[in-house]
Amino acid sequence: MKRYSIILPGIVSLVFSLASCGEKKEGAPNPATIPVPVNLSEVHAEKVVYFDKYPGTVTAMMQVDIRPEAEGYVIGMFFTEGARVTKGQKLYTIDNSKYEASYNQAMANLKVAEANQEQAQKDADRYNYLNQHDAVAKQTLDHALTALQNAKQQVSAAKQEVVRTHADLGYSVIRAPFDGVIGISQVKVGNSVTKGQTVLNTISTNDPMAVDFVVNEKLIPRFVALQQKKAGSADSMFTILLPDNSVYSYPGQIHVIDRGVNPQTGSVIVRLKFPNQSSMLRAGMSCTVRIRNEDTSKQLLVPMRSVVEQMGEYFVYIVKDSVIAAGNNSEKSASAPTGSVSLAVQKKVVLGQNINDRVIIKSGIEAGDRLIVDGVQKLHDGSFIRPGGADGQKK
Repeated sequence: MKRYSIILPGIVSLVFSLASCGEKKEGAPNPATIPVPVNLSEVHAEKVVYFDKYPGTVTAMMQVDIRPEAEGYVIGMFFTEGARVTKGQKLYTIDNSKYEASYNQAMANLKVAEANQEQAQKDADRYNYLNQHDAVAKQTLDHALTALQNAKQQVSAAKQEVVRTHADLGYSVIRAPFDGVIGISQVKVGNSVTKGQTVLNTISTNDPMAVDFVVNEKLIPRFVALQQKKAGSADSMFTILLPDNSVYSYPGQIHVIDRGVNPQTGSVIVRLKFPNQSSMLRAGMSCTVRIRNEDTSKQLLVPMRSVVEQMGEYFVYIVKDSVIAAGNNSEKSASAPTGSVSLAVQKKVVLGQNINDRVIIKSGIEAGDRLIVDGVQKLHDGSFIRPGGADGQKK
């Protein structure tokens, strides 16, 4: 009896505890029915000026790697690295002792050949005179004329050798091919260089400079039209952002559209031309090309914070007013709002260009819609909302 008297009170206590918990859960409000505090903003259409942006690379209009046409040791440098040079200016000299020896040898061979030609000419003249008086055999005259012709050919060959060795001797002095800026030397005095292989330095023009960027082939008609419209002029249609995100002071213009489309990427290279008197633009510099959009129609602009990304798609929430009658509430949703309520409706949108902290909406909503701009992280399609509650006021 004592055993049953101990167990029975425990069972009674457990039953009352479960009953008490059940009552509390049944009376708790459903979180889905609690209005989410949000801020709203009415969608307006307005005229905007914005830029289409493309990654670009600064490049020289003309650039060449300087390679020697002679080989040997560098014995002289005659420029300041990074400075401007003029066409024909002497830049490097290569030890020319062997080229000078070859030239001198060629000159000596020429003199010998000319002497032989002179002797052959005298013999031919003598035998020709004797032949006129039938005083020499015809064969002897023929041999003399043949020797003269050979001597002339030897002189011609010797002259060509002189020209070649003189050119080789001239190649020992490397000169600037055009006006431009020379870079940091890749060799120093005393280095050995190989003909046609060793890169001594690089020269490029720096005013104007080019900026190359890639566009989709679908945009070719647009850029051809811009090239024809802006031919010979430059305005704010084409500008660039420098690596520090500052806007370059001078606008550019289309210089050339590449001759063909890359069949693998379906893209084409467009080259812009910019003045560069201050030498701010340097070959190889990365930049952002900005092309002003000429669309004069009004655009829908919304705050970026109102846009939600889901699986690569973009959505916003707009407000829909509704009326819920008290008698329509089921037993499970007895705590849901009744009467006039506001609901969040999810809309899929297509985004356009970003403009500061706002973005253009191409499609999905209309002007006059009430857009939820704050509190979107807590929403889903059909959520109850309380406008003006995110920070205490409407926006």
